[in-house]
Amino acid sequence: MVNVAGVRFKSTGKVYYFDPCDLDVQPGQGVIVETARGMEFGTVTMGITPIKEEDVTRPLKKIVRIAGEKDIARHEENEKKKSRAMKTCQEKIQKHHLEMKLIDVEYTFDNNKIIFYFTADGRVDFRELVKDLAGVFKMRIELRQIGVRDEAKMLGGVGSCGRGLCCATWLSDFQPVSIKMAKVQNLSLNPAKISGVCGRLMCCLKYENDVYSELRKGMPDVNERIETPEGLGKVVESDVLTGKIRVRIYTGEKDDTGADKLSADVYTYKKDEIGRFDKKDRKPQNGGNSGAHGKGHDRPGKNHPEHSAPRNGAGGEKTFGNGKGRTRENGETAEPEKKKSGNRRRRRRKNRKNDGRVNPQESGGGVRGTGNDRETFAEN
Repeated sequence: MVNVAGVRFKSTGKVYYFDPCDLDVQPGQGVIVETARGMEFGTVTMGITPIKEEDVTRPLKKIVRIAGEKDIARHEENEKKKSRAMKTCQEKIQKHHLEMKLIDVEYTFDNNKIIFYFTADGRVDFRELVKDLAGVFKMRIELRQIGVRDEAKMLGGVGSCGRGLCCATWLSDFQPVSIKMAKVQNLSLNPAKISGVCGRLMCCLKYENDVYSELRKGMPDVNERIETPEGLGKVVESDVLTGKIRVRIYTGEKDDTGADKLSADVYTYKKDEIGRFDKKDRKPQNGGNSGAHGKGHDRPGKNHPEHSAPRNGAGGEKTFGNGKGRTRENGETAEPEKKKSGNRRRRRRKNRKNDGRVNPQESGGGVRGTGNDRETFAEN
């Protein structure tokens, strides 16, 4: 176990672990820490806590000191300079006619570097822009391109629920979200209803996904064929939260189009009152109860070679096939014919065409030779 303290550099940013170095740091305190970018000002969000060594990213950076009055004043001064830097950078972007959107500016604590965050549809050549900014601010310049989700996190906003964006208020890390989560929760797949202000799928789709996935176990899908106390039926609605399934029963009749008729009445069952088929049997061949070959009925042909129509084999012998081999009337087993390759036949035709030969006709005659030297011939 190793003692660490959690430090955050932005109000909703990620929490990083640091070595407290025998300092009695408390949540809410400002601290100066050592980072890859140099000295940074951060806020303690987690007091000294022992955690497993495998959960720590080595090397573990140190907390240099608890922030004093001068450190806090310097941090506040850097925050005030951000507005001027934003305005200057925006003017330079317009001057160079660059297709990029400036999102935020950040000064390092020691004023050695200034970082500009921006979004763009593709790659942007900002080399001339960096030169102009370095001449104005007299410090190192870094331009960092971010995604639309990070843009929403930095700018903030209000979601469709009427509350502040999760990513801008309390969510520290982005979790992967997929359209499958919306399907599991029976939500509308309209992009306008399941997308956030960033244009991506809403992060909140992840929150209840595990609960819905657990509740869906044993629940049939819509349009699935199931067994009910009233007979074979088709699911028209599946309510995951209540565990109820609404079903219409097959009547055993056909409509004008040949499709199986369903009852006008809708029956409601719980998931322990129905029976489900295996996946390979879920779709009825001809409507379940409408007289089709169901499970347990043997159909002739594929599984019963003795019901197959005879085929003429070599030498006019009658053969009976099941796709794997052929049996002659005398009981001998013939080897299955190998399917000729289409490429091989095309090559043969091409070769015959090149040397002037033509296949013999069924009558036994044909032509041979090349050019004007061709002559007819007949088979004896």
